[in-house]
Amino acid sequence: MERSGTTDVLIAGAGPVGLTLAAELRRAGASCRIVDRLPARLPFAKAVGVQPRTLEIWDRMGLVREALEAAIAMRGQLTYVNGVEQGRFDLSLPPEVPYGFASLPQYETERLLEEFLGRFGTGVERSAELVSFTQDGTGVTSRLTTAYGGEEVRSRFLVGCDGAHSVVRKGLGLSFEGGAFPEEYMLADVEVGWDLPSGYGVRSTHRTGDGTIDDLLVCIPLPGAGRYRMSMMVPPELSAAHRDAGGPDDGEGVAHGLEGGTAPTLADIQKVLDRLAPQPVTASALRWSSVFRISHRLVDRYGEGRVFVAGDAAHIHPPTGAQGMNTGIQDACNLAWKLASAAGDVPRPRLLASYDEERRPVGEEVVGRTVRHAAEGVQADPSDPATLLLREAQLLVGYRDGPLVLPLPTGDDASLRPGDRVPDCGGLTDGIAAYPSRLYDLLRGRGHVLLVHGRHPAGDTAADLAAAARELSDGLMEACVILPADAPGALDAETGLPWYRDSAGEFARLFGVREPTAFVVRPDGYLSARLSPPTVSELTASLRRVFGG
Repeated sequence: MERSGTTDVLIAGAGPVGLTLAAELRRAGASCRIVDRLPARLPFAKAVGVQPRTLEIWDRMGLVREALEAAIAMRGQLTYVNGVEQGRFDLSLPPEVPYGFASLPQYETERLLEEFLGRFGTGVERSAELVSFTQDGTGVTSRLTTAYGGEEVRSRFLVGCDGAHSVVRKGLGLSFEGGAFPEEYMLADVEVGWDLPSGYGVRSTHRTGDGTIDDLLVCIPLPGAGRYRMSMMVPPELSAAHRDAGGPDDGEGVAHGLEGGTAPTLADIQKVLDRLAPQPVTASALRWSSVFRISHRLVDRYGEGRVFVAGDAAHIHPPTGAQGMNTGIQDACNLAWKLASAAGDVPRPRLLASYDEERRPVGEEVVGRTVRHAAEGVQADPSDPATLLLREAQLLVGYRDGPLVLPLPTGDDASLRPGDRVPDCGGLTDGIAAYPSRLYDLLRGRGHVLLVHGRHPAGDTAADLAAAARELSDGLMEACVILPADAPGALDAETGLPWYRDSAGEFARLFGVREPTAFVVRPDGYLSARLSPPTVSELTASLRRVFGG
């Protein structure tokens, strides 16, 4: 465990967002320390929905196998109104999307990420709390309280992944505008013995004559026989308002997350099940319960100077659609490679500024959408069902208007454009393996990647492009050649580059390739350039947007 007084990045908060940031930094070769005020992980199934896009990120990191083995599939939702089934909603994605929806308790997500981080020799420093910080032109000085007393840490950068009541956000003086929902809810992690289809969530409501919902039960399946995380409206005797305890006063009036006070009992949960469960059932094996409240807020900017915020420190919103933790993980993935690149001799302020420019619009959209869905229901969304599901899966997040992408020439109608998520595809073969690979297999564990499609590009050769990419990226970019299905022969002796054949034609179809083209793939899985014909001059213009000063 790193215990020195200086490091590239100090991370406050060891939840899923902070752990993702730390793991991605270490994977990119940057040093970091990650501190958390809690002495141990909390054993609570808080955030449980894992979106397909998050699984793609974990695939790139090299963590997805462990996650798939620990999680269960989320197949859809059963809906009931006043005891009458309203139908079944299936979570079906296009066949080229490599992962479906999953359910995994937050403490398991944190365990997997912490163990993965440990592979790089970095561990979480527990019972260590950030209390203040100052920054200057070369770094940040942070003051911690630890089990051993006070400590001063010098770092190039500081990132607050410290939740809705973030010390880092307050220290930066960021605004956190929004509001709170008046309703309170209770959560419980329990087991039930009904015979409903496995892998399906349950949403059961009672509506009054005018359509108002006055009773609610939402059940999300968890790993384990008959195990669910249930949420429901809180009875008056358990409400924070009834106790005159509206949550911790953090100076910002943020009422969001778990409350203290009396926790719901099995008897409290059973009363709701007796009213709303689709079948007569008895709850048992209560692992954890709490009362919680919901706010919706967004910072005015995601950082200032050398200090940044991510996850709940930057955006909080209703849990509708399981967007919060997943959005925060994507924050961390976006920020990590930029910090790692800027931790060297070149500060790259434009690259760091792109974090706010790319991620704050995403946070704004997620906050707005989840608030709408919480108030009006997902069915009120004007999108068609297929688009709605892709958006909930976070597969439509992109940066076409971001500062790092090289725009396509006027009139280029390519469907896959700079700023888009790079899709997966299958059927890639080489001259050795007896089985085909997927594109994500090629990208796994790598950072910046140049993909050159075509044996003899109409522009410069693949070898010329690869050499330029290495030089312009300070040696960070790797290159692969994707041969068309009908291209003769191999390429290794000709270029010295690894090559794969698009034997099934999936790469050409999903990437919309009609002529020799090169693609620049970022470490977070987004396309930063599409070059057709691929030339060193155009590649230079693209990479200067990323690696320039």
